[in-house]
Amino acid sequence: MSAHSNSGGLSPLDFSRWRNVPGYLIGGGLLLCLIGALVNLKQFGYSWLLAFMFYLSLVLGSAFLVMMHHLFDASWSVGIRRFCEHLACLAFPWMAILFLPIALLAPKIYPWMSLDPAHDHELAAKWPLFTKPGFYLAALGCFGAWALFSSKLRYWSLKQDEDGSARCTYKMRFHASWGIAAFAFSLTLAAIMWMKALQHQWFSTMYGVYYFAGSVWVALATAYVIAMILDRQGMLQDTMGPEQYYFLGSLLFAFTVFSAYIHFSQYFVIWNANMPEETFWYVLRERGSWFAVGLVLIFGHFLVPFLSLLRIDVKLVFRFMFPLCAWIGLMQYVDLSFNIMPVLHPDGVALRWVWLDAGCLALMGGVLAKVFVRDLNLHPAYPVRDPRLAEAMGLYPEVVTQMPEEVPSQTTKLSSAQPHSGGGGR
Repeated sequence: MSAHSNSGGLSPLDFSRWRNVPGYLIGGGLLLCLIGALVNLKQFGYSWLLAFMFYLSLVLGSAFLVMMHHLFDASWSVGIRRFCEHLACLAFPWMAILFLPIALLAPKIYPWMSLDPAHDHELAAKWPLFTKPGFYLAALGCFGAWALFSSKLRYWSLKQDEDGSARCTYKMRFHASWGIAAFAFSLTLAAIMWMKALQHQWFSTMYGVYYFAGSVWVALATAYVIAMILDRQGMLQDTMGPEQYYFLGSLLFAFTVFSAYIHFSQYFVIWNANMPEETFWYVLRERGSWFAVGLVLIFGHFLVPFLSLLRIDVKLVFRFMFPLCAWIGLMQYVDLSFNIMPVLHPDGVALRWVWLDAGCLALMGGVLAKVFVRDLNLHPAYPVRDPRLAEAMGLYPEVVTQMPEEVPSQTTKLSSAQPHSGGGGR
C-alpha cells in the first residue's frame, strides 16, 4: 500500500479536531513552566534550553531543505518546499522570542560566565567570543542571518505565485547561494555558543556538523509526516506521489547513516587522541544512567532507523513511516539531552524533572505549531507557479520532432524566391 494511494486516515472533519491542540499545549506548558521557574530557576533554564535547541534543529533543517531545492534546481521537492519555507521562517521572530529566557538566564545556565579569564586558560583562549558581549552579539548575528535568508526565500516564493516571473527563480537561487554559507557559519556558531559552551573547556571541530546532521535528520522526518497529512487532506495530492515519498525516505536513510558517522567519528577521534581536555566530556556521559542513554543512542538513534529503512517499499507505507518518524524525533531530543543535561545532573538522568522538560517542549511546540498552521492557511500549500511544478506532477509535454507541413512549404518557397529578391541572378 503506497502512501500516495492510501485514501484512509484523517478526513477534514477529523483534522479539525486537532486545531485546538496547540492552544492546549500552550496552556498546559505555560502552567508547568511557571511552576518550574518558581521551584528551580536553574533547572527551568536547562529544560528551556533543551526544548529550544530541539525546535531550532527542526527550523534550521527545514531552511537547509529549501536552499537545497534551489541550489540543485530540484523538481521532486516542489511539493514540500512551501511548508518547509514556513518552518524556516519560524526562526524569526518566533525562535528569537523563545530565546529570551535563555538570554536572561545565561549567567545561571553557562558556568563560564561567572569565571575570570585571568584564572581560566581555556576561557582566555576563546576571547573575545566567550565574553558576555560576545555571547549576545553572536546571538544577534545568528538570528539576523536566519531572518534575512528565510524571509527572502519565502518572499520571492510567494511573489512567484502572483506572476510566475523567472526573476523570482533567479532571486531565490541568489539568496540560497549566499544563504547556504551563512547557514553553515551561523548554525555552527549557535551550536557552539548555546550548547557546547555549557562545558567551555571542551572543544570539537565536528560539533557544528554534529548538530547539522541531526537538524536535517529530524527535518526530513517532520517533512514526511506533514506532507502525508496535507496529502490526505487534498492539499498536496497533485504534487506528492510515490516518487516524492521515496526520495524523502531515501534522504532520511542517508542522513541516518551520515549522523551516525559523525557521532562515531567525533567519539573515535577523541578516544584515539586520549587527551584529558577532550575525553572528560565523554567520561562524564558514561557515569550513572547516562551510560544507558548512550547505549540507547547507539541502538535507537542509528540501528533502529537504519534497519527499518533498508527496504525500498516501506518508505511508501505511512502506517510504518509515521511511528518511525516520531521515533526519530524522540531520538533527536534524547541526543540533545545527552549533550545538555549531564552538566546539571552529572550522576544520571533526573527523572523527577521530566514534567518540566515536557512543559517547555509543549509550550514551544504549541506556539510554533499555531504560527505554522496560520501561515499554511494564508498561502497556497505548494508553489503554484514553480517552473518545475509540471515535472513534479508528472506532466511532460510532448517534444515536437519535426516542423508542421505548412512551415517547410513556406520555407521552400522563400528559399526558391530568395535569388530573385536579391536584385540579381545568373
